Amino acid sequence: MEHDPLVYSIFLIFTGAALIATVALFLRQSLLIGYILLGMLLGPWGAGLINEPQLVKEVSHIGVIFLLFLLGLNLYPQKLLQLFRETLLVTLTTSFVFAMVGYLVSLMFGFSQKESLIVGIACMFSSTIIGLKLLPSTQLHHQRTGELIISVLLLQDIIAIIVLLFLQSIGGEGGVTRAIIELTLALPLFAAGALLFSRYIIVPLYARFDTIHEYIFLLTIGWCLGAAELASLIGMSQEIGAFIAGVAIASSPISRFIADSLKPLRDFFLIMFFFALGATFDLGMVAELIVPVVVLGVILVVIKPFMFRNIFKKSGENENLSMEVGVRLGQISEFSMFIAILAVDAAVISSNASYLIQLTTLFTFIVSSYWIMLRYPTPIAVSDKLRRD
Repeated sequence: MEHDPLVYSIFLIFTGAALIATVALFLRQSLLIGYILLGMLLGPWGAGLINEPQLVKEVSHIGVIFLLFLLGLNLYPQKLLQLFRETLLVTLTTSFVFAMVGYLVSLMFGFSQKESLIVGIACMFSSTIIGLKLLPSTQLHHQRTGELIISVLLLQDIIAIIVLLFLQSIGGEGGVTRAIIELTLALPLFAAGALLFSRYIIVPLYARFDTIHEYIFLLTIGWCLGAAELASLIGMSQEIGAFIAGVAIASSPISRFIADSLKPLRDFFLIMFFFALGATFDLGMVAELIVPVVVLGVILVVIKPFMFRNIFKKSGENENLSMEVGVRLGQISEFSMFIAILAVDAAVISSNASYLIQLTTLFTFIVSSYWIMLRYPTPIAVSDKLRRD
């Protein structure tokens, strides 16, 4: 009897993910890296057990939608104002420096100016997954280290959202003109409509039936995916629609419960997403790009921590705290991978430039994770002295 390709793929992904996650935890490594490596091993460029990663990728796209929805849930207006005051200058300054580094290194290795610009933009961001997953909960919620890291990451994510929207727009008809129109007109109108709908429809429904958890779960899923689909119908990306839907209900008293409830569902689809990402890697490109990947990765892993340290010191933070924050932010972001994929789909960059961004991101994930775990408290630290929940 022939097996269903989707069910078979899910079986291989999650059975393999469980095994590779076990190995990754013993090696004190990021699980995300393990999922991508698993995709490389089982995909068409590896063992070939999954020959149609695009099918998995299309389903896993829901995980990205949930990721941005949950990000929006953390961006209620009061926090946004505080973040802008505290870390706007730091975030903009460091982002510019890192973008210039990526741009110049890419030019040095023969990429075009447009491709180098996209590589530079991708280098601006630090990883939310690495930054928060390797931070003990006590530091995340009750210490200055967590406040600074969250502030920078959220501001970077806002910039990344704008970049994603711009790339999504120029990939369609109308190009840059349409992108500018959407950023200045369609986005504000969609956001205003979402805020009004959530205030007078969604939030009152939450308040009326907040004791029925199944209903809260279903209403949230419907709101998230409905906003994503509506955004797609009017020419925006589904990710942006989901992000705005999250922001629209962030001030609701039930938003924290919603965020906790959706995390397992988000993680299910994100595992599939990062697996599919690895499965689409042409392993032959790794050998071709190994030199620029290592050069760019090493430069960023070294420059980012010290750049953050110096600027935070100038803003009044102590040196040890500034250095720790810098090290924890010393990698490229998973958003950079999304940018690379969207840019190549929109024919803005070549596949070589996209692979450069994705492989450099993986390289910085690995190096940065080990640096953090060997020196600072984390839930999966190598030494018992540094292990903190």
